[in-house]
Amino acid sequence: MATPWLALLAGPLSYGIAAPALLLDDVARATGTDEQAATAGVTAFGWGIALGTPLLAALLARRGVRAVLTVSAALLGAGTLVLVLVPSVPALVAGAAVQALGSAGLTVTAMKLADSARQMGVVAASLAVVGATGPLTGALVADISSWQAALALPLLAVLAVPAARRGTTSPDAAPASFDPLGMVLLSMLVTAAVLIPHRPLVAGPATVALLLALVAWIKIRPDGFLPAAVAGNGRFLAACASAFALGVVNFALLYAAPDLLREHAGWDSTRSGIVLLAPYLLGGFCSGFLVAASVRVPRRVAATALLVTGAAAPLLAAVTTAVPLLLAAMTLGSLAAATGQGVLALGATGVVPASHKAEALGLFNLAYLLSVAFGPAIAVTFSHPTG
Repeated sequence: MATPWLALLAGPLSYGIAAPALLLDDVARATGTDEQAATAGVTAFGWGIALGTPLLAALLARRGVRAVLTVSAALLGAGTLVLVLVPSVPALVAGAAVQALGSAGLTVTAMKLADSARQMGVVAASLAVVGATGPLTGALVADISSWQAALALPLLAVLAVPAARRGTTSPDAAPASFDPLGMVLLSMLVTAAVLIPHRPLVAGPATVALLLALVAWIKIRPDGFLPAAVAGNGRFLAACASAFALGVVNFALLYAAPDLLREHAGWDSTRSGIVLLAPYLLGGFCSGFLVAASVRVPRRVAATALLVTGAAAPLLAAVTTAVPLLLAAMTLGSLAAATGQGVLALGATGVVPASHKAEALGLFNLAYLLSVAFGPAIAVTFSHPTG
């Protein structure tokens, strides 16, 4: 499959996270609520991609690429239709969640179809670049058309579905036995984990209990929804943990940036949003080249370099008040996360059996996407410690 089509298949997912950033006031007015209620759609989208990633990856492993493309495109279209036609908060939540399920399936499929480090790098870079430009793109589309049109931007990914179907030369995967209990346990675990930053006293213990239950079930059913060959692989889990940590740093800095620039430079949110395009676009574009070049470097060296870069970003942001150095910290965080998503994905799928590559990609992306729930919450905690 041609590389530009892979980028188009994956990249628009980031619009669902980033495009509403400057539109919350418009959404609140249209739905007759406040801005906090309007953010429910973004939260629902985050939950949908976190949950949809392993679910659609399992479908990919069991039914093949064409089945996932069909289901994902249908979910994406249905969710977008609800968002566009029904201007209410319940419809916003339901539509965003369904839209996210479809987006997650298309992104996992794009990573599965990437057959080289260069293509994986382009997929990771497309997600980062779309995320960087998403807020301004969403605002521009809303000015030209409406806020509903801006929320429909993830639908652009379906333009690549025909090319993805044509590029699938191998037959669909043979159906495998279904493990409903494993699927339910993972779904509940993801839901509890996403709620930890908001309801830690309830969601924290629930997450631990569900994790222990899932581990016990994997031992009973090693070939189930979460194969033991993947979930029990130490190197795979290390790659997932590293991706999660890099994502937390990146999203925390992204949400802390406006407050930092307002405090140290006196900039308003609009100016900050425009200026922040530079570090996040630079990180996104450079990540594509770095992922492609990573095959020439030992995996441990590459992983260590990513973690050092990721650790340097928040440290630099914490000790400096100079705007150029703050922007440098944002660049380091973006570069480490975007590059890490591609490099660590290659490493994670390279240490599991080839027959479980789809499940591995799903779990790896789940680990990375969970950082969306934690990074912003950490930023808010440090920005408003008495809140």
